[in-house]
Amino acid sequence: MRTRTLARLESLRDAVRGSVLLPGDAGYDQERTGFQSGDRHGPDVLVAARTPEDVRAAVDHARRRGMPLAVQATGHGLRAAVREGVLVGTRRMTGIRIDAAARTAWVEPGVRAGDLVAAAARHGLAPVNGSAPGVGVVGYTLGGGVGLLGREFGYAADLVRRLDVVTADARLRRVTAERCPDLFWGLRGGGGGLGAVTGLELGLVPVERFFGGRLVFDGGQVAEEVLRTWQEWTRSVPDTLTSAVTLLPMPDLPAVPAALRGRYLAQVHLAFTGPREEGERLVRPLREIGALLVDEVRERPYTECATVFSEPETPHAYRSSNVLLGAAGLDDGARRAVPAEAGPSAAAMCVLGVRHLGGAFSRPPEVPNAVDHRDARYLVYVLSPVPEPDRDGAVRSLHARVLAPVTGPAPARSGNFLHGPQEPATLRSVHGDETAARLERLRSAYDPQGLFRGIGRFAGPG
Repeated sequence: MRTRTLARLESLRDAVRGSVLLPGDAGYDQERTGFQSGDRHGPDVLVAARTPEDVRAAVDHARRRGMPLAVQATGHGLRAAVREGVLVGTRRMTGIRIDAAARTAWVEPGVRAGDLVAAAARHGLAPVNGSAPGVGVVGYTLGGGVGLLGREFGYAADLVRRLDVVTADARLRRVTAERCPDLFWGLRGGGGGLGAVTGLELGLVPVERFFGGRLVFDGGQVAEEVLRTWQEWTRSVPDTLTSAVTLLPMPDLPAVPAALRGRYLAQVHLAFTGPREEGERLVRPLREIGALLVDEVRERPYTECATVFSEPETPHAYRSSNVLLGAAGLDDGARRAVPAEAGPSAAAMCVLGVRHLGGAFSRPPEVPNAVDHRDARYLVYVLSPVPEPDRDGAVRSLHARVLAPVTGPAPARSGNFLHGPQEPATLRSVHGDETAARLERLRSAYDPQGLFRGIGRFAGPG
């Protein structure tokens, strides 16, 4: 069997500059493993791509043989691992081109947010990146892209100007609003399933410095007060200020700073692009909530934007879910019930977050796209590490209980904050009925055989 498989792969090997690997080959395990370490793809054939032509050749190989295909760059947004077919690894496609005059960047699918931030900063510009510097720019953007500067500049998908994508017919297409308006609409926020993106051009913003960082309180004492004060405060802040609150327990380990060790933390995360003096005035009510364990809020170069959340950079297994809320946000009961269910006594560690939306998140982009639920004003999410696979079901049940007080009969959700296997109804809630139906029509038109079964429909192939 392996001999026949090897013979069939010779034409594929000849067509790609990267590597073609089979199970058992040296490098196969490393190549199929992404940041989501608890789940790994198990494809029959793995193409470690280096060029768009490598991606096209892999799609053509899968198409001719009726094999499903998945794409993975960094593996942050892995929805469910595929156990057959072809996996295209794009982590080695890391080209970046900055056009400072046009304020745009061209990025290949292996580019990480931190790399783009550094490249853009050399020209006094910044992307509308997310909170984790290791996340792939393309996958994050395909899922919408809830960024650190989002209240001022919108979703990352709103800033996309052009995409190069290999569709299921193995054609490499240049997709713009003028040349291919239907795909241009669906790729920006549709989350995947329409093709394998080999590069995209996105707008940059003129941000060199910002006022921000973290305020950290003892959540065991003031978690509810932090949530209440912060939510009231968000009702009057300018669109140039994007913020969030995170509640999480810190382990009692030597690696954790002594001031935080073993505590339940309430953190406020801030990114403001206005003058430092105005930033100090805006943040004052938050600093007055109570005694601070850590105050890292100051003026910074945008190259330090990762300090706003200081998210872990070590690969691990995790699951998450979320609910989008309207202008009312968390009421008094929810501010008590949600943290109580997710707190230090929870059956699994929970990172509970609330992000402030509104502002430019609510405004339609110049060219419409598939990002839905723009009337949402807050995003509530819960994330848990899952070191043991048999705990997966228990963690998902816990997340449902945590979010129950804010989950109505027809909840709306963000695709960027759904990690791990999800119920079909949860995935459907990322888009409204009209958008979901239009996306299905596009998939039927561009991938009638379902080749891209391995590409997550709502998070993007991170």
